Amino acid sequence: MAAALFLLPFYLLLRNGLASRAEITAPQWTFFPSTVHWENFSRLFSSSDVPFARSLLNSAIVATSQTAGLLVICSLAGYGLARIPYRHSRAVFYAVLATLMIPTSVTFVPSFVVVSSLGWLSDFRGLVIPGLFSAFSVFLFRQYFLDFPRELEEAGRVDGLTRWGVFWRIVVPNSKGFFAAIAVITVIGSWNAFLWPLIIAQSPDSWTVQVALSGLLTAQNPQLNLLFLAAAVSILPIVLLFVFLQRYLVRGVTESGLTG
Repeated sequence: MAAALFLLPFYLLLRNGLASRAEITAPQWTFFPSTVHWENFSRLFSSSDVPFARSLLNSAIVATSQTAGLLVICSLAGYGLARIPYRHSRAVFYAVLATLMIPTSVTFVPSFVVVSSLGWLSDFRGLVIPGLFSAFSVFLFRQYFLDFPRELEEAGRVDGLTRWGVFWRIVVPNSKGFFAAIAVITVIGSWNAFLWPLIIAQSPDSWTVQVALSGLLTAQNPQLNLLFLAAAVSILPIVLLFVFLQRYLVRGVTESGLTG
């Protein structure tokens, strides 16, 4: 019963996406459209008002680049806070945690000013670079590395590896599951991001998929069936990613030290 309730939105997306506009707004409800309009797919991807295919590619590029960069930067920061002793490490850690209490919307204006002054509007750099750091990801990496077996690191140091070598040749290969968990969370968040891409992606060629969906919604003559179909297509990559990698999400929470 619960599974059916969770699947109901997906059914509505497909049903309305393959129906005509008249059937969507008809007072009598039918479980399936009388005629399945497969041509809605071609209409969606050939629309001149909203470059939906381009927006899917843009979202894939942004999500992949942002995830790769975030894993490198945040894992190094988390490992440094967990394993490299220095005088102000605790103060730095508390400063990172303090940024979690700042609402994201507060930073939009100064971030936009910086991105605009650098000439990164409607550019992948403006979409990707501001999201390469996440205080929450740094916190998760630090919690994970605190429980990482020190014996493995000490064995690497005995074999002559530097701290840098220990991290890349011992710590990272033995933490693939946790890295995958953070990657899944980051990809989903980047793919679903709307407000920042809406501000930065001012050219239709730089729209991400969420901005393209809003373009279908706010058009002068909204095509409701195309909007539903576009929503169904846009969530398909995330659904597939979640289905194949959901075990890493559970494993990531378990290994991060957040459970009691």
